[in-house]
Amino acid sequence: MTTRPPEGVTRRVRAALMHKVCGDEEMFALGASVARVVEMASSDDQGTHDLAYYVVSDMALTQRILRLSNTVQYRTASGTPVTTISRAISLLGFDNVKATALAMLLVDALDSGEHAGSVRVELEAALCASLVGREMARHSFYQGAEEAAICALFKNLGPLLVACHEHDRYREIAALTAGGKHTAGQASQLILGCSYDALSEAVLAEWKIPDVIVRAQAALPPTAVRVAANRGEWMRQVAAFGLDMARLMARSHDPADTLEARTLLLRYGQALDLDKERMDAMFSAVQDGMSALLQSMNMEPAPKAEPEGASGLPNVLLLATLDAGEDDQDGVHPSGKPKNARELLLAGVQDVTQLRASGEGKVNDVILAVLETLYGALGFRFACVCLKDARAGQYRARVSLGEDGARLQAGFAFPAAAGRDLFHLAMENDADLMISDAGSPKIRDLLPAWHKELLPDAKSFIVLPLVVGKAQLGLFYADRTNPAPEGVPPDETSLIKALKGQVLAALAP
Repeated sequence: MTTRPPEGVTRRVRAALMHKVCGDEEMFALGASVARVVEMASSDDQGTHDLAYYVVSDMALTQRILRLSNTVQYRTASGTPVTTISRAISLLGFDNVKATALAMLLVDALDSGEHAGSVRVELEAALCASLVGREMARHSFYQGAEEAAICALFKNLGPLLVACHEHDRYREIAALTAGGKHTAGQASQLILGCSYDALSEAVLAEWKIPDVIVRAQAALPPTAVRVAANRGEWMRQVAAFGLDMARLMARSHDPADTLEARTLLLRYGQALDLDKERMDAMFSAVQDGMSALLQSMNMEPAPKAEPEGASGLPNVLLLATLDAGEDDQDGVHPSGKPKNARELLLAGVQDVTQLRASGEGKVNDVILAVLETLYGALGFRFACVCLKDARAGQYRARVSLGEDGARLQAGFAFPAAAGRDLFHLAMENDADLMISDAGSPKIRDLLPAWHKELLPDAKSFIVLPLVVGKAQLGLFYADRTNPAPEGVPPDETSLIKALKGQVLAALAP
């Protein structure tokens, strides 16, 4: 069962996150543009005129809408090219153009930067969910049902903003969810202090979006969904269904015949008047719509994530950054690393997160808890946390675990002055390293004399720098007496980064 952080902690974390995702100029401009498009009503000619004028005033948006209008899915029987936005609105429909314009606003504002791969995954989920909402609206008897496409588009706003602005937290939430013991809502509550759905609601409210759309972001109970009593409740159901369907389509090439599709039908079928035939037809229609939409925006498939190392590292250390291992589950590797390291790390992340959320864990308690997790989960011989002693002008081990720990801790110290050895390079570049074979000549050339003398039998080790802003506070170090060719796979990497993130948060002023 997930422990909920105290209300005070939740308020602080949520407030800091809200300030980051809504406080800067670019996000303020996005919110203003979104609010303006949402306000445009379809009930009269003025609404159509306002939407056409808004689209035409943005050359890139105009080109994308026209490109969409001329895709195979929408091309007219006469084959006459669509060359005006007024004609595009007539062909695609007011609400379709409105929802598409909103989707393109999100793409333009967020589809860039260092973490574009993760952001693209979440953008495509939002776009796909909006198309599910559009298909559901076509068969609804509710007046204004087309607004469901907008509700569904924003259902994924929370993950999208966190992927863009707080990527480390995004990875921590993904790692917890991948463990299978937490839903995305529970994991985001633990890491952020508020669920993804609550974050979406809060941001939309900040942007002054109508209440009916804001309320549609609220999470549904995990049980089978009942028939809605009103339009607002129906849109909330459609938004949740749209995102669930989008996630399924992102995971499977043939989603209609999967167990997950049957589970979705059992949960939502009665409430949304769906049977297998209708749902299969929806999968097909949404897939066609996604192809046309991505084509109109010149969006390629999500790029592969690049290792988050730094350009200042020598090639041999770039190859030693985390994310370079193989996943295996049974027994112990020859290095001494347990093959169920992921499960052990996940348990440690949960413990440390709850320790901090309780408000009772002091900095030293958090550091020790993380050190214990790394030491046990990864099968190290010796592990320590090394912090800067500004007065002495050196980094020195403050806490340690393992064989001959007292002697090794006493000797684990090195000058704070910048150098070109492995430890200084790791901190200068804030690069987490897994050295699988410390005997490699290129690695030995980067090891300082003090390490070779103190730990001559260290055959594999990790270095996790503790850097806040530009301040180099120290590092975690842990080693084994055997090489570790198995490396560290991506799911373990995310959990290790989550553990380190908890220490950095505790050390931050």
